[in-house]
Amino acid sequence: MRLDAWHLTEDIDDFLARAGDFLRSRPALHNTPLTVIEKWRTRPDAFDPGTVLFGRLESDGEVQAIFYLPPTRRLTLTLLSPERADALAAHLTGLGHALSGVTADHDTATAFAEAWQRHTGATPTLRVRMHLYRLSTLTPPTPPPDGRSRLVGEQDREHLMRWCRELAADLGETVTINADSWNSTRFAEKHYTFWENPDGTPVSMAGANPMVAGMVRVDPVYTPAHLRGCGYAAAVTAEVSRAALAAGATEVVLFTDAGNPTSNALYERLGYRRVADWAPYDFTSAEPKAGRVTNLPEQHT
Repeated sequence: MRLDAWHLTEDIDDFLARAGDFLRSRPALHNTPLTVIEKWRTRPDAFDPGTVLFGRLESDGEVQAIFYLPPTRRLTLTLLSPERADALAAHLTGLGHALSGVTADHDTATAFAEAWQRHTGATPTLRVRMHLYRLSTLTPPTPPPDGRSRLVGEQDREHLMRWCRELAADLGETVTINADSWNSTRFAEKHYTFWENPDGTPVSMAGANPMVAGMVRVDPVYTPAHLRGCGYAAAVTAEVSRAALAAGATEVVLFTDAGNPTSNALYERLGYRRVADWAPYDFTSAEPKAGRVTNLPEQHT
């Protein structure tokens, strides 16, 4: 008989000691929890102990899935069956947790969103459909556009922040990005590369998360609207991907908007192959809560 149990903790080190091997076992599919949790583990300014709830699902002593719930109250999940998604929704509801949304692979997120609606009455709204791509064989554009790639330095900080603000606005994100807030944004921990024209003017950029478990996620890629269609995004993405491979990455991944055939075709030409669909849902009747999560011993269900 299989016995499923969710074990909850606020201790990031204990969570990683017990669930780290599971996360590292599928670095492409687990790229978001790997990078986010690594940032929390290594950057004290990005993590306030006691504000994030971690959960791992064990069956017969083996970890089958994980979640984490930060102060934004947006749940991030790894792959779950509909039955297990329903059981988790019931468990979190019973513990009194309010959620603002869920992000996971499409099937898991959809199953959980439907279960959350059944258990709480919250209305789930799909924010955007996404694809997860994994690099197969890198095929840089031939010929590349005029210009060259260049690592972004401290002298480029104002330009970088301006482009990140423009990108956030394009994505509908409400986020403040300036010198004071930079370290607290999702853009801060990345390494950036510009593609610049022969005269040295930056025309596109790509970022990459630090390598975790042999995996690098390319994110974000941005070209100002008036400079699009010239091949700059392809060139800078190819350069960042090449650099990741040269640094020893065995998995290079990126997310795309499923509704943007132009960018999807671009990444496919570079050698990226679609491995999964992704879905972030918002819950309209759940109010995000900040601060500490309820202090709990390990919980089982």
